[in-house]
Amino acid sequence: MELHDYIRIVRRRWISILVVVVLAAAAAAGVTALQTPQYASTARLFVTTSQIDQAQLLQGSQFSAQRVKSYADLITSRELAKRVISDTEIDAKPEEMAEKVEARAVLDTVNLEITVTDTDASRAQLIAQSYAEQLSDLVRELETQAGATSAPIKATIVDNASYSDSAVSPQPKRNVGLGVVLGLLVGLGLAVLRELLDTRIKSSEDVAEITDAPALGTIVFDSATEKTPLLTQLSSHSPRAESFRVLRTNLQFVDVDSEHKVFVVTSAVPGEGKTSTALNLAISLAQGGARTLLVEADLRRPMAAKRLGLDEAVGVTTVLVGKADLADVTQQHEESGLEFVAAGSVPPNPAELIQSRAMDDFLAQARADYDVVILDAPPLLPVTDSALLAAKSDGAIVVLSHARVTRDQVRLSIDRLEQVDAHVAGLVLNKVPVKGKSYGYGYGYGYGYSPGASSESAALSDQPGTAG
Repeated sequence: MELHDYIRIVRRRWISILVVVVLAAAAAAGVTALQTPQYASTARLFVTTSQIDQAQLLQGSQFSAQRVKSYADLITSRELAKRVISDTEIDAKPEEMAEKVEARAVLDTVNLEITVTDTDASRAQLIAQSYAEQLSDLVRELETQAGATSAPIKATIVDNASYSDSAVSPQPKRNVGLGVVLGLLVGLGLAVLRELLDTRIKSSEDVAEITDAPALGTIVFDSATEKTPLLTQLSSHSPRAESFRVLRTNLQFVDVDSEHKVFVVTSAVPGEGKTSTALNLAISLAQGGARTLLVEADLRRPMAAKRLGLDEAVGVTTVLVGKADLADVTQQHEESGLEFVAAGSVPPNPAELIQSRAMDDFLAQARADYDVVILDAPPLLPVTDSALLAAKSDGAIVVLSHARVTRDQVRLSIDRLEQVDAHVAGLVLNKVPVKGKSYGYGYGYGYGYSPGASSESAALSDQPGTAG
């Protein structure tokens, strides 16, 4: 993945990342609040030798520096802990006392720092002072040779144990800051993982990775679509209406050498809005002045006639079985001027009818009589009807539902079309959230541009439209 991929993931999943960061910060704050405050006290000792001349002084200094490391190790000894317990009269085991103290030999010096941490600031000071004194005594005892009255090396307290009522642990700011950083890393990691595992189509980049078929347009979400599914029921300046006009314009550049065109509108799986797209595309073409025929070619679950409010008793199947001609079953949608042929009676053998010579003749007559013929066909993956129809037409317009259909489903759909040598005329991404709520296919239509409308009142709802 490249940098722009990570930026796209952050922009798409910033809410989930923010939630993880907040939870991590809250957890860090909670853990910090539950921790017992710890206070620290530090004492410093200076280790020296009793050498006098300069040569011996240099050797003594080196000897002292080596000795400091040994004394630092003695700090955690049980013997020294016992002496401190006896001196301070604190009720504790040697092992518990040893855990409170640590020593550090200051680099390139003969200084030794002793730090004691305890839940009580005064007790930490008492223990640190006792450790410094007891270590000084222990050094004198260990370094005094048998029969001698003084030790050649000694540890002198130069800084008595300090006192501070400011807790050294926990550190709320540091802990919450670390929680934020950890949450950011975890949130970003989870976002990237979800993105890699999420194969749903959400952008033009997702589609481009699968196929070279052109993108004909995008259809935005509109909460009012279920109540007003047709373009004739919408304002001419609505973003949804504009998106279909853009689709109509782009479709004119498909197969420009042909004066009469037949397109199949289909989808990968049910519920992607292919019927709504076919209806409104056909209406938009009719409103644009093209002689347009919409054919309800879904002979299994026809829905277009109900959406248009037209008769569904006779139609395609009536013509295919020879009981009527195309002109006899053609109806007109008065509000748009669109001419329409319903599916007719649902047959028991739709695939056989679609492959018949009668269907070839039906499509040939429709092509001759109209500028554009739109076939509303079933989804590609459940049945083969659409692929068979696409092979008889100028191409298939595949409707993809934003954040619903997966890459594998799109890939299999295109493979099914290619298996019958059908042409993919283009792809339409449907139910795309308005600009500002998703970075979908192209730029979207989140900015309305109707006469007298302010930019504040032009935004659309992001609820899904009616499925087809």
